[in-house]
Amino acid sequence: MKNLILSFFLLYCLQAHSQQTANYDENLVPKLVLPDLFVTYEGNRIQNTEDWESIRRPELVQAFADEMYGQLQNDFDEIAFQEEVITTHPYADFSIYKLVQIGVSRNGNKQTFPVHLFSPKVGHGPFPVVLLISHRKVEDLINNKEDQFFDIQQITQSGYVAAIFDVEYVSPDDKDRFADGILTSLYPEQMQLPNGMRGLGAWAWGAMRVMDYFEQDPLIDHTKSAVVGHSRGGKAALWCGANDTRWSLTYSNESGCGGAALSRRKFGETVERINTVFPYWFTDNFDAYNGKEEKLPFDQHQLIASIAPRGVYIASAMEDLWADPRGEYLSLKLASQVYQQLYDEKIDLPEDYVFAPHFHHSGSLGYHLRAGQHNLTGEDWEKFLDFADIQFGNLSKKESR
Repeated sequence: MKNLILSFFLLYCLQAHSQQTANYDENLVPKLVLPDLFVTYEGNRIQNTEDWESIRRPELVQAFADEMYGQLQNDFDEIAFQEEVITTHPYADFSIYKLVQIGVSRNGNKQTFPVHLFSPKVGHGPFPVVLLISHRKVEDLINNKEDQFFDIQQITQSGYVAAIFDVEYVSPDDKDRFADGILTSLYPEQMQLPNGMRGLGAWAWGAMRVMDYFEQDPLIDHTKSAVVGHSRGGKAALWCGANDTRWSLTYSNESGCGGAALSRRKFGETVERINTVFPYWFTDNFDAYNGKEEKLPFDQHQLIASIAPRGVYIASAMEDLWADPRGEYLSLKLASQVYQQLYDEKIDLPEDYVFAPHFHHSGSLGYHLRAGQHNLTGEDWEKFLDFADIQFGNLSKKESR
């Protein structure tokens, strides 16, 4: 009996160690055998944009929904917007602050969540817009002018509307409370499904409802729009961009495993680790790939490719090896094949990845690696806004840059 107990204890220790030990050695990265971007699950090769958009892209998005992110529900009975202009705020010298309550009703139930918008005081709308999916408390970000995670001054003085919503009001970023938002009030049936919507899908849903608001606000040019997320928010931003073609640009900042980084590299955070620590982010089906990334029917370069031909920007940080900067770049580089071969866009992203601060803007794709740690900084915003300016032809005066 003692030997049996000891065996179980040793097995537990080995499992815990495997979950906690991350690989940061490129020599230990498995040889990459990646699923083909252009071959359907039935084995047919995609050779034109028509077949990509009608066959390959939909089946990829569906596979990601079934096996990873869960179904992204888009049905509801009614949506309504309540606006309030707030005159006293820390950014009154250069922006107009509007608080919008978005109310969504389905099957007799209603969920309301706030969106904060800061519009430039200089210039004439409609303005392009940037929406940040925030897992940090928005009120704290707004009240702290020194925190550049949501760089209101830089965004608005660059001629953009700066918009942000807190995922707390859609699906709390907490394994015990994540269902308290729309998964209980609007889509309770999803919780019973192995491929049902979970936390990240709910956050993407929230961004899509904000886009519903953008479409009817005359001050906003929704055809020049960017959905942005950092870390876990970057994962949600990519999923949103893949599902909702209304977004012109998708910006993923240090999203790592389950975001921009290639899962099959098993570098830094892994599928097993993320499913263990954050079991509420992904669908139940995703657990089947713990330690078995090679069995995934897709990898993250295919998620990025599904956003084509719209713009994608990926950013990494040198001290954030957990998010696998090289794997994030490789994912973007591989996805660029769709932009080049199917949409005839000239994309010039280097073959070799240099682990030193650098940035690349090429056609509809952009990337940068900066010095520093895991965070969304003023430097990140500056580089992304420069990219967005090119995509949108935004010639507004940039007083802060």
